[in-house]
Amino acid sequence: MSRKDWLVAVGGEKWMVTQKAREALQDRHPNKGTVQDRVEGEEKDESQTPGIPMRPGSARRRNRWRFLLNEKFRGALVGMVLVVAFITLAIFANHIAPYDPKAMNTAQRLQPPSLAHLFGTDEFGRDVFSRVVYGSRISLQIGLIATILTVFFSTLLGLIWGYYPAAENIIARIVDLWLSFPTLLLAIAVVAILGPSLQNAMLAIVASAVPGFARVVHSAVLTIRKNEYIEAAVAGGLSDGEIIFRHILPNISATVIVMGTLEFASAILMGAGLSFLGLGAQPPTPEWGAMISTGKEWLGQAWWLYTFPGVAIVLAVLGINLVGDGLRDYFDPRLKR
Repeated sequence: MSRKDWLVAVGGEKWMVTQKAREALQDRHPNKGTVQDRVEGEEKDESQTPGIPMRPGSARRRNRWRFLLNEKFRGALVGMVLVVAFITLAIFANHIAPYDPKAMNTAQRLQPPSLAHLFGTDEFGRDVFSRVVYGSRISLQIGLIATILTVFFSTLLGLIWGYYPAAENIIARIVDLWLSFPTLLLAIAVVAILGPSLQNAMLAIVASAVPGFARVVHSAVLTIRKNEYIEAAVAGGLSDGEIIFRHILPNISATVIVMGTLEFASAILMGAGLSFLGLGAQPPTPEWGAMISTGKEWLGQAWWLYTFPGVAIVLAVLGINLVGDGLRDYFDPRLKR
């Protein structure tokens, strides 16, 4: 008895109907074959396709940067373009600015925007475009230095506050008292005590930003401290320094990076506000906030004196905030779905 006759005897008409359906499908699509044949053929074609072999880490590297093409990260991509543009202005200000930002020419005072002066001139005949370009260097310097100091002191305070229960109540009361003062008023008070200057404005920004930043770090440390691997590290006899810097700090680094990025934008805005009040950069330093403060005196006559520095502040803060939002979405596993 052949295999077909045996299957017919065992399965009866059911096998015959199935076999006829397969034969009809094969006759209708002779080039496709069965699903298994097609899969095996595709695998064979891929294995026999000539070309450069795929490296083990190439797919992982592509996936690492593919998130920028996602719709959720398009804002972050725009922010990166803006940030890179301002960094380029700050680094190559000597080559981009057509005039000396402090050079005065009273014969050209309060000239509107033109080909000779793209953003016009101020009340002393200084080129506004050159001052805006050099102002990016001052503003980014304020934001960068203030952010680095804020991240360092806030992370240190937050780690101590969150890891040592004995110090929690004391630090909590100090931070609560610290936060009871409005941020801007606290910065103004610090500058009033130390004196108006660019360096004192940076210290004022740090003093006003540390308590809020430290509270976020404290919350992240409390979440990490409850995990079992921290308890295992303590039971294993590791020192507090090893636990903090080897197990806790790496796990809160994403939070610190995102908060630091957002603090960078806040520091630029706060520095411009202090300079606007005359407590930051002093004339003739080309700083955006100080330029707006000077331009308000010519509110109805020379709109370009305060418009272009204001637009620069808006674009710089917007770009950094967009990058911060993108980093938050990238590090947050709940938003990767």
